[in-house]
Amino acid sequence: MSSAYLEAIFHHLRDDIYRITSPRTQNYNCIAWAADETHRKWWPIGAHWPPNVPREETVAAFILAFATRNYELCDNGALEKGYEKVAIYVDPSQTPTHMARQLSSGRWTSKLGDLEDIEHQTLQQLEEGSYGHAIQYLKRPIAVDRKPSGCLTVAALSLFRSMWGLRVSTA
Repeated sequence: MSSAYLEAIFHHLRDDIYRITSPRTQNYNCIAWAADETHRKWWPIGAHWPPNVPREETVAAFILAFATRNYELCDNGALEKGYEKVAIYVDPSQTPTHMARQLSSGRWTSKLGDLEDIEHQTLQQLEEGSYGHAIQYLKRPIAVDRKPSGCLTVAALSLFRSMWGLRVSTA
């Protein structure tokens, strides 16, 4: 199933295969969908955000938020056996705008604002307009138990501090 409305917003959807996988809802957003949640929205300001992660709209804060879900940095969005990946999109000012999650097929799934969830062939299909470009990739081992760790390890905090110059409290 496709949508002329979605194709008008995301012109690259017309050029490639995609399908709508769920109806419109305002219950969750793309960040929550990437985190595998559908009962609440995720955003650093005005929505759920993991404890002890800076409430700021930066790539570093999004990386830290997903570190609480056992994600770590990786180089690209290529399918990698044994791992689940997410991609962070940013606008020209490097502010995060969207996230997509890779499926076991290598395709991607995205929640489009308050619109539908879609399965799409490539990250580039959404790279236009307000979503900008996918610039950061994260991965975690595929596991049967997907419960979040709920905290950042000291090693993760040290890594992110050194990479992004963050000051995150360990108290």
